Amino acid sequence: MDPLSEFIRGITRDNPTFGLVLGLCPTLAVSTSVENGIGMAAGTAFVLIFSNLFVSLVRKVTPSEVRLPVFIIIIATFVSIVDMVMKAFFPPMYAALGVFIPLIVVNCIIIGRAEAYASKNNAFYSVIDALGVSTGFLLVLMLIGGIREILGTGQIVTFGHTLISLPVNPSVTTMILPGGAFLTIGILMAIINYQKEKKRVRGE
Repeated sequence: MDPLSEFIRGITRDNPTFGLVLGLCPTLAVSTSVENGIGMAAGTAFVLIFSNLFVSLVRKVTPSEVRLPVFIIIIATFVSIVDMVMKAFFPPMYAALGVFIPLIVVNCIIIGRAEAYASKNNAFYSVIDALGVSTGFLLVLMLIGGIREILGTGQIVTFGHTLISLPVNPSVTTMILPGGAFLTIGILMAIINYQKEKKRVRGE
């Protein structure tokens, strides 16, 4: 296997949102802004990388009968670390993400990669897979969060810095509400599926 190809696969074909269609609940809930998306992606990346690593390291000594409980214990350990660190050092972010931080324990992205990849591959490639999938998740959250934030508020503000501000503010507040999340992700999925179908028809 080529490490670069494995990394890129996590961003493209195995992208958790648009490829595997996993983790939609946190994606829809926390993508009200780019900043929230970055925070959620960072926490998920930490848990995914270290859980993939440790699942891979213990895969040969873990009986199949207790495989999933062992995976969940490993994942819960790193989620607890993220929860405590974020609560101590990033309280505004912790408050914004709310219940979705502890719910990383049952995030389908984390459990799915542990079962589908880390439990079958060595530690090096399991970390590469986690890095690719984490990067894909980050890009999706930033994209959806950016679209919703700019349309919903007229600007994108990240960690106290205004990155984009529209000279005229034609904001549509619906975009930062739950309906805006469904609308944004639905349109993006339609565009991606349309492009995939075009490639399939061309035989690419």
